Amino acid sequence: MKELVEVIAKSLVEFPEEVVVTEKQSGKTTVLELKVAPSDMGKVIGKQGRIAKAIRAVVKAAASKEDQKVVVDILQ
Repeated sequence: MKELVEVIAKSLVEFPEEVVVTEKQSGKTTVLELKVAPSDMGKVIGKQGRIAKAIRAVVKAAASKEDQKVVVDILQ
């Protein structure tokens, strides 16, 4: 899942070298924290959060095939 989020985020941003995804386990839930350059924050979130919702939906669909629960957090 971590690689999936990295690929999606790097394709959206202007500075792909600043994309960092960290993975944390919290019980049965995996938390993926996405950090991008401050100038790219709007590109990852999108208008009214549409791109962020789409990223979360894709990750959720991929995780459901493996019976996992994955949460994507976008950090500043």
